[in-house]
Amino acid sequence: MEKKNVNCAIYTRVSTTEGLDQEFTSLDNQRESAESYIASQKSEGWIALPERYDDPGFTGANTERPALQRLMADIKAGKVNCVVVYKVDRLSRSLLDFSQLLESFEQNNISFVSVTQHFNTNTSMGRLTLNILLSFAQFEREIISERTRDKMAASKRKGKWVGGSPPLGYDIDKVNKRLVINPKEAELVKKIFDLYLEKKSLLSVATALNENGYTTKSYTTFKGKKSGGMKFKSTSVQSIVKNPFYTGKVNHAGTLYQGEQERIISDEIFQKTQEILANNRRERKIAGVATSVGLLNGILRCKACDSTMYYIYSRKGTTRYHYYLCMNAQKRGYKSCPTRLISAQAIENKFMEFLRTICKDPRIEAKAWEALTIEERIPILKLIAKVAHYDAINGVLEIVLQNGEKSRQFELKLNELKHIPYHRQQAGISKEPLIRQNLILAHQIDQVARERKCTIKEIAGWLGMSHTRICHIANMLLISPKIQEEILLSADKALFDIPEYKLRHVSTEMDWNKQQEIWNGLLKPQQN
Repeated sequence: MEKKNVNCAIYTRVSTTEGLDQEFTSLDNQRESAESYIASQKSEGWIALPERYDDPGFTGANTERPALQRLMADIKAGKVNCVVVYKVDRLSRSLLDFSQLLESFEQNNISFVSVTQHFNTNTSMGRLTLNILLSFAQFEREIISERTRDKMAASKRKGKWVGGSPPLGYDIDKVNKRLVINPKEAELVKKIFDLYLEKKSLLSVATALNENGYTTKSYTTFKGKKSGGMKFKSTSVQSIVKNPFYTGKVNHAGTLYQGEQERIISDEIFQKTQEILANNRRERKIAGVATSVGLLNGILRCKACDSTMYYIYSRKGTTRYHYYLCMNAQKRGYKSCPTRLISAQAIENKFMEFLRTICKDPRIEAKAWEALTIEERIPILKLIAKVAHYDAINGVLEIVLQNGEKSRQFELKLNELKHIPYHRQQAGISKEPLIRQNLILAHQIDQVARERKCTIKEIAGWLGMSHTRICHIANMLLISPKIQEEILLSADKALFDIPEYKLRHVSTEMDWNKQQEIWNGLLKPQQN
């Protein structure tokens, strides 16, 4: 069988131009040695390409060399099968550059040969040498990263700007390599702080800014692309009012240093905004708005905003209201979204009704479905349904299945998704003490983990809950059987008044007798 030709490109380089006017130069010597080696491999089909890739007077410390760039272009064009050099350092003197060049050769199925060092990636020894060199190159990369981090940290401690996109209110002085105030944007920053002090709501500030035509900072990246210039979201307002940079400080590892930039906001105004932010966080906890288990979490999306809709509930008095909320509405305000909030019970009922018309899986048949808990339903549904887009403008719910079938559309007007009384299979236990509900859920989690041989983290994903939250609930199984029996069966009304977090003191105690003492202490104040 005739061997396929191997087109060999010979690359040569010298660092100086000295002696290049002679009849026989160092470049000629390198090429002659390479040609001799290629001739010795004639039986393997090796052919020296007539094209010369000579870089006279160029350093090997970088890859900015015309002949090398031309060689790489010819490699990508498929003109070259093998690169031959006199010595490895003729290709590069930088391990980092050398490893990147070899990686590029490998991606294009190019062999690499060093004539005087017996380096050939076609052989096992050559590949071993390559791996050793790449290991050193990785070490060099890590050293460079460490030096970069250390330099950036030192620069921040001195209050210097270390690069990246400039924050709203500042521009980059490329000559002095520092930030200078952009007067127009600085006025907007002051306006944002004033609005927050007035409205005390991130979302209200974002809405007001958008209504007046303001946008986030617009800038050009180092690649020449335009970025920014977007409508404000609650998160973008938060990033501004929380940033001490506007007070002339630089934050590094939680410590503030005096920066080189001029301040835009006074310390007094900044401190007031931080107090409001802290108070708002506390108030949101007290208000009882929280996320929980949503059947359509990770499936339902708002089509108008191309945004996720996630399950939430709010508690007013003893009543819970359950919804799916568009994330765009949550960040940019309800005026930005036609869907906003929709009833969780209504959309889940309609979704299942429509799903049964296009999928005949016995697990989702009405009778079988009703017998399942929410924890059992979620993983089944995720295996069947890929995504559901709700179009509030046209009143359409579009369902896409995991099997790749064409999406199906169903008419569903927004007024059909108004709040209705929330009834789920386990809604009956909502009248039970919260610690009892959580203990029941802990046993369900344990049962699912054992039967399905899955991790707590996987269950957390199915339930749409955080891993930390699931662990807190599951840890209730560490409570002694006697206390668990009291939580599950006791008619003592004091159970309603025991905060969930106080049970953690019980579950973290390993001695059951001491657990009982802590538990009795929790009951007594309520009984008095």
